[in-house]
Amino acid sequence: MARSRVTNALAVICGLVVLYFFSVALRPSVIYVDIVSNSIVPDFVPGSNSNHAAVKDVSEDSPIKDTAHEEQLAQKQVGDLQLAGVVSNVETESQPVYDKSKKVKGTFVTLARNQELYELIKAVRGVEDRFNRKFNYDWVFLNDEEFTQEFKDLTSSIVSGKTKYGKIPKEHWSYPDWVDLEKAAKSRAEMKAANIIYGDMESYRHMCRFESGFFWRNELLDEYDWYWRVEPGIQIHCDLDYDLFKFMADNDKKYGFAISLHEFEKTIPSLWQHTKDFIKEHPEYLAKNNMMDFISNDGGETYNLCHFWSNFEIGDLNFWRSDAYRAYFDYLDKTGGFFYERWGDAPIHSIAAALFLPRDKIHYFEDMGYNHGVYTQCPLNPQYRYDHKCNCDPESDFTFRGYSCGKRYYEVNKMTKPAEWENYQ
Repeated sequence: MARSRVTNALAVICGLVVLYFFSVALRPSVIYVDIVSNSIVPDFVPGSNSNHAAVKDVSEDSPIKDTAHEEQLAQKQVGDLQLAGVVSNVETESQPVYDKSKKVKGTFVTLARNQELYELIKAVRGVEDRFNRKFNYDWVFLNDEEFTQEFKDLTSSIVSGKTKYGKIPKEHWSYPDWVDLEKAAKSRAEMKAANIIYGDMESYRHMCRFESGFFWRNELLDEYDWYWRVEPGIQIHCDLDYDLFKFMADNDKKYGFAISLHEFEKTIPSLWQHTKDFIKEHPEYLAKNNMMDFISNDGGETYNLCHFWSNFEIGDLNFWRSDAYRAYFDYLDKTGGFFYERWGDAPIHSIAAALFLPRDKIHYFEDMGYNHGVYTQCPLNPQYRYDHKCNCDPESDFTFRGYSCGKRYYEVNKMTKPAEWENYQ
């Protein structure tokens, strides 16, 4: 009995010894790696001072994180994964490279109020996705009130260039001394009764006067030569893979548009007469080979109401800063027509561009794919729409419709119409 117990005890002890040796043999070896150099550290003993010479001193390297090295490691990792079959169909060709070193001094300009933020942000995101993410131009936001922090935070998070925010000076958004406020109020009441769009709105009149004569004077624009106007609610329908600002500069263009149409005559009953009076006083400002035939059917006797829709325009700020335009705006402003009638900035910009610029300085962006409200400009060529990922319906294109001035623009400038134009009249 005693011998049996001894035998069993010896068997247990032998089993434990065998298990121990198996566990040692099967235990994975511990490898210590220097996390900076990614190299194995031989003979490393945890807690021993003798290891210090083997470990790289991080303080010797500046900066600690080498982004170029990280990119190389990432590329190597992707390559290794492709070889291993883990990653497939990885795009090996690089995306188009846009040379931002050749950018001109251009900026987007938006006049908006805080309550328009979420309508505006869709427009901003669209412009960024279709164009500005490739070129990173700045964006100037203007308001007659202080912008909220939410407005600044959200817009700056989306814009790829620098964002700037300005409050419009009171003198640029108020009645000038020479305006008869009672007469202005009476005019608004009459226009409201006549159901004239925006006829009773004071703020709309201040906006039109500001866009006509003051946005380009704002100090935030002093460092720029070019601007691209963006308003809440607009859409860009096609990818724009070239720098529109640089195109304007390289081709010596001064004013660019996407949609042209007729103005509501009841909003500007005296504008053309005042324009004729100004020209009579300053014939020196009329450009040779101007585009009078676009805005008048009878050599300048009457205005045919054609104008470029100014909610999209790309222009040379120095044109608005010129003596000719400054004198024209000041002349019109003194008449009080912004308040006694309801003059828009679009016909004023358009008349000035048509008269004070040679016709070859004005450019029609037929490749935009642009929408604001009920009017759309959509490229008519199907292959162009496919190549530039346009999401507009050509049936909605306004260019050659009856109320548009697009057909006239093509004809007076002797331009070849798109092959498909007759299908979209």
